[in-house]
Amino acid sequence: MSVRYERYLLTVAAAALFSVAGCNKPAPPAQQESAAKPAAVTQIGGANIVELKRTATSSGAKPEFLSATILPGRGMNLFQITANIPGKGEVQVFASPSLEEAAAKLNGGPADQNGNTSFTFGGAFLVPYPNRITGKLSADGKTITTEWKGKTLTLPANWSGKKPDAPKHAIHGLILASKAENVQTQTTPDGQTVTGVMHAGNFGGYWLSQTDLNFTISLSGDAVEATITAKNVGNEDEPMSIGWHPYFNIPSGDRTQARLHVPADVYAQVNNYDDVFPTGKLLPVKNTEYDFNEPEGVPLGSMFLDDSFAHLQRADGAVVVSLSDPAAKYGIHVEGLSPEIKTVQAYAPPDKNFVAIEQQFNFGDPWGKEWHTMDTGMVTLKPGQSVTWKCRLALFVPPPAQ
Repeated sequence: MSVRYERYLLTVAAAALFSVAGCNKPAPPAQQESAAKPAAVTQIGGANIVELKRTATSSGAKPEFLSATILPGRGMNLFQITANIPGKGEVQVFASPSLEEAAAKLNGGPADQNGNTSFTFGGAFLVPYPNRITGKLSADGKTITTEWKGKTLTLPANWSGKKPDAPKHAIHGLILASKAENVQTQTTPDGQTVTGVMHAGNFGGYWLSQTDLNFTISLSGDAVEATITAKNVGNEDEPMSIGWHPYFNIPSGDRTQARLHVPADVYAQVNNYDDVFPTGKLLPVKNTEYDFNEPEGVPLGSMFLDDSFAHLQRADGAVVVSLSDPAAKYGIHVEGLSPEIKTVQAYAPPDKNFVAIEQQFNFGDPWGKEWHTMDTGMVTLKPGQSVTWKCRLALFVPPPAQ
């Protein structure tokens, strides 16, 4: 007997009982239970959430971006983007939880120390270094020390692999939990733009000079662009690198047929996929499973990726990496527009429905002895100098799956 039917019988029995008892008073009106709805999240990291919006103009004839959600209180994390896809409707471009879930996780607790949770979803910006940096671990296990041009840097030891003996190291920069100031939104002819400034100083005492960061994120139907300019406003030389960590959804949910295109000649060998430390060897991708140079991309199948690709080929000055989902008639170009972008990190676990495509300046562990004298992509900023990282997203319709 179903629960619904049992409830029906109980209702009938109760009505009969009232009738026998001669109760002729009308029953009180039923009280509708109203579950208290949590208030909509408007702030994360102590700053207002920003949503850029535009109205679709193509009547579904072509793919177009609709919105972009930014978290100025968490390093200007470009948390979510939505787009309208012909035949599919509105899709979420990034693999992100709801804002309510994100607010609960971005709480500064043990799992969020140094802002670590920020790079587990959405699109975190990584400054002044993306990827991993190894070094000597402090006695308390909280920091590592490394050297740049004879000067010592002490960085948070905020990550390790999952194995019990995995060495701790620094990862993904120092602005994950930082707040941008002077955040302003402007309406443009086909969308909106947000700007913000971060007076990062010496990044909490971990860096060699003083740095200002200027952010611009713009939304239009054809593109989402993100620009970060880092300027050394101090009195000492400093190393600088900028990267991005966006998790791109596969809208159909079928990861095996999703295709990845990376225009690279080599990839950086790593010691294993737990530490993901580079060995210092750059291996040719040709005739290997790491060759994603096909113009229409290569199906991901069940392949695991957490690899840095380099010796990048450019089209009109841009490093164009593409993820397509033929089953959803969906594709997105990730275009690295800055000449300083030397590597692309691709992270794609086979049991997840996303691919992280990270356009960045440098290789992992850029000051590691394994690289010997090779230029690993870190930029030197002298006092007064600046460097700009810029990336653009563009939608496209891929050819049907073969």
